[in-house]
Amino acid sequence: MILEQFSLKGKRALVTGGTHGLGMAMAKGLGEAGAELIINDVFKEKLDSALKQYKEMGLKATGYVFDVTDEDTAEQFIERIEKEVGPIDILVNNAGIIQRTPMEEMKASDFRKVVDIDLVGPFIMSKTVGKRMIPRREGKIINIGSMMSELGRNTVSAYASAKGGLKMLTRNMATEWGKYNIQTNGIGPGYFATSQTEPIRVDGHPFNEFIINRTPAARWGDPSDLAGTAVFLASPASNFVNGHVLYVDGGILATIGKPSNEN
Repeated sequence: MILEQFSLKGKRALVTGGTHGLGMAMAKGLGEAGAELIINDVFKEKLDSALKQYKEMGLKATGYVFDVTDEDTAEQFIERIEKEVGPIDILVNNAGIIQRTPMEEMKASDFRKVVDIDLVGPFIMSKTVGKRMIPRREGKIINIGSMMSELGRNTVSAYASAKGGLKMLTRNMATEWGKYNIQTNGIGPGYFATSQTEPIRVDGHPFNEFIINRTPAARWGDPSDLAGTAVFLASPASNFVNGHVLYVDGGILATIGKPSNEN
């Protein structure tokens, strides 16, 4: 019977930016657990390609092209989605960008763009979906953070600021909406093997060696490692988990690390 608590049958999950990478991995996990998928992106070509992949897996998925940072557009599309597909039970705020620029060289306009997509976007989507969850007295919201919600790193001042803010937004949403039986939690991915990291994951690359040495699991994460976490936070199994950020990082945040010459 315990496994029934992890079932998402009859639920609808909206995953922003769920067209590739970690977003797609989490969406697939939700779909395999029984959820009907609603996928968002700003690029129609990427969305069409992703929907084809979901459907080839036998998952039920619908797609919508809109910008999560546009408040009026988000309102229009959420209203449309709930009419065409049905009430949104699960919202995964995954859409985001990163820009690597030394802080002293970064333009304020570029800083604002990262914060707008990575922090303001989740705020807009959460309030737009959340106000519809409130009268239903049920809902799950998952904000995708980062280890940069906790740690700094060279060249990612905007990203770290946004993800740190998203951690606190998650806690505040849990504080305000917990009484409506809405659970708001976060996932903080570590370093994962994706197409974006492929060039730096080759043997001998300094950053590859750094990550392997810095991670107690001694490997990069596989995108599928996030699927179970997403299912847990989206399912009844997490009904008393609220305002928590679950870091899926192979143990990086648990350790100070070790010298490169230590086994």
